[in-house]
Amino acid sequence: MFKLCSVLMICVATAALAGPDGRVRVIDGDTIDVGATRVRLLGIDAPEADQSCGGDGVPMWACGSWVTQTVRARYEGRTAHCTVHDTDRYGRTVATCDVDGEDIGRHLVQNGLAFAYRKYSMIYDLDEKIAVVNDVGLHGAGVMPPAEYRAAGRAARAQVNLATAPQGCAIKGNISKSGRIYHMPGQAWYDGTRIAPEKGERWFCSEAEARAAGWRPARR
Repeated sequence: MFKLCSVLMICVATAALAGPDGRVRVIDGDTIDVGATRVRLLGIDAPEADQSCGGDGVPMWACGSWVTQTVRARYEGRTAHCTVHDTDRYGRTVATCDVDGEDIGRHLVQNGLAFAYRKYSMIYDLDEKIAVVNDVGLHGAGVMPPAEYRAAGRAARAQVNLATAPQGCAIKGNISKSGRIYHMPGQAWYDGTRIAPEKGERWFCSEAEARAAGWRPARR
């Protein structure tokens, strides 16, 4: 359901929207193009295309590539019918989609090709529980959940980037389409923000210094 909110913050729930419909082009295990629309499938999270899995006695293997290729073999070029539920922060349409009556997200979760993404929806919760019990696909194969994999990658990159900061100057001055924004340690986007001096980005030693240079604080 969508929620439309007025300036008085009165919200009215509206029905999910039908469409888009069109031929499928698979981007990775949880993202497809449906016609000209980039769609992030609601309620699932698949390994990143370059993600490797294994460890703890399980040989390393290219789980992300395997998932992408398996999804591509099943759905590439077929016609999908989707229902829009939201738009994510990257501008992608968040939707449930079916091909010949088969819910793509449910099929992927049931066959251990994707995880139920409970942070955003519980619609495939039971499907994943059944797949886990039966050790289907990725389950029981030394697979780090994709969200944890991404978080670990962000943390590692943040540590490398932080090592370039001047001593005692850990405030990140980032430049984006939203303007010049500085991020304080502990804020939501701090770890994922990389400072690129060649683009005019910089480190600051205090908020006063950042504000004086024309940067504004991140909202969170």
